[in-house]
Amino acid sequence: MASLIQYRHDGKRGVALLAADGSARTVLGADSVLALAERALDLGHSMADVIDADGLGDPIDLDAVTLLAPIDHPDPAHLAVTGTGLTHLGSAEGRDKMHRKAVENPAPTDSMKMFLMGVEGGKPAPGATGVQPEWFYKGDGSTLVGTGAPLESPAFALDAGEEPEIAGIYLIDREGNPVRLGFALGNEFSDHVTERGNYLWLAHSKLRAASIGPELRLGELPQDVRGTSRILRDGATLWEKPFLSGEANMSHSLANLEQHHFKYGLFRRPGDIHVHFFGTATASFADGVVTQPGDVFEIEADAFRLPLRNPIAVAEKRPVIVRTL
Repeated sequence: MASLIQYRHDGKRGVALLAADGSARTVLGADSVLALAERALDLGHSMADVIDADGLGDPIDLDAVTLLAPIDHPDPAHLAVTGTGLTHLGSAEGRDKMHRKAVENPAPTDSMKMFLMGVEGGKPAPGATGVQPEWFYKGDGSTLVGTGAPLESPAFALDAGEEPEIAGIYLIDREGNPVRLGFALGNEFSDHVTERGNYLWLAHSKLRAASIGPELRLGELPQDVRGTSRILRDGATLWEKPFLSGEANMSHSLANLEQHHFKYGLFRRPGDIHVHFFGTATASFADGVVTQPGDVFEIEADAFRLPLRNPIAVAEKRPVIVRTL
């Protein structure tokens, strides 16, 4: 399994290949994963083949550099951050309880109905189209941060909660076809209190920052991914829980989630980057945890060598003033 990282050192950017033992060496001739991917497309080769042909440079000390998100775009407007929920086996339970508290109704909630639709039709045969999943928009590239950077919650937010997930990373080629570059560990940061108030506020609850990284895993994602999500407060573990991902633990196939995202022409604009979160079944909010500024989210998984860590911050309150010209 090969992985790439992006880093900054002494004001300069670089790309490095991460080895199985956790060591890293610079990728010659590349200062961004996007540039490397575009070159690979132009040559008709994989990124791994391009790296093999160009060779590797000096080793780098990961503790001496600033790790960046493993993908970005020089124009943040050309990077879309999106996601889908109720895709993992067991993921509907917490959502169902959340929504059931708001209405006294013994019938299945819309969340449970959506989840069961995925169980029944989320893994179609190759070439067939399965049931479409829940889908949401999170923002553009300006909302995406790497490991170590704060996850900034808006001043008006009612909650700052983590969601440990795997994200697919894609580049749209010159012909308008999506090309998967790899996978990243992610934290799909959300406002669960707002969502609980009314499920129609889900769209509002997802318009938040998100983090991915620090590594981009090339190739296929293992069928069974096992990880741990924890929250640290003042250096001590406040909450910790295992989480599962990979298709063996999902009600939808990755191909089905990709099909229903990229079926829209809007998302096949040449040169654009897409970071698409695949969902989770684990969140501290379901266990009654209330986070606060300064808490640190830490997510690790066996499919990735490096963990993802982000402290919580709160953005400065800014009034919205609409003028008439």
